[in-house]
Amino acid sequence: MRVNRTTVDLSEYPDLVVIYIGMRVRRPRGMLRLLGLGPKLYRSHKDRPDGLLLHEDLVWALFPPHWGARQYWRDLESLEAWTRTAPHRDWWREFLRDSGGTGFWHEAYFARGGIDAMYDDMDPATGLARFAPVVASRGQRFSTRGRVQGRPAGVEPVVSENVYYGSESE
Repeated sequence: MRVNRTTVDLSEYPDLVVIYIGMRVRRPRGMLRLLGLGPKLYRSHKDRPDGLLLHEDLVWALFPPHWGARQYWRDLESLEAWTRTAPHRDWWREFLRDSGGTGFWHEAYFARGGIDAMYDDMDPATGLARFAPVVASRGQRFSTRGRVQGRPAGVEPVVSENVYYGSESE
């Protein structure tokens, strides 16, 4: 019997963004961060933020623990808007101050073309960083829009580049 082969019509989603995210434990205390933050992140998508079409939890590895998700967003604007609101904004600020013994990454794929990748404390490397040159996230490369579209972000970052790299006090 032949396989029932199908595809999808994405014509209603011309600006679709597919994002993969992950958090990996790097040190023993990272397990506390993963267990403390993981459930909060899991619950955050239950509120169905505007633009989130689907959220799927993933386990990348059991040892060391490396958990994450795949999300489908209507467009980059709705994804950016959600990341700038509580509770996501607050978690991100906390993480950038102290990773808590974990590493975090995301890779985003855009229906109109382009790929974004960002890795924080992800040693050893994962995903695209395992084969593509890794460069500093500075200047134009500090934001998703800069990395993918070559232009400034449409919204202010959760933590500015100057604050993140220590040129200003937070």
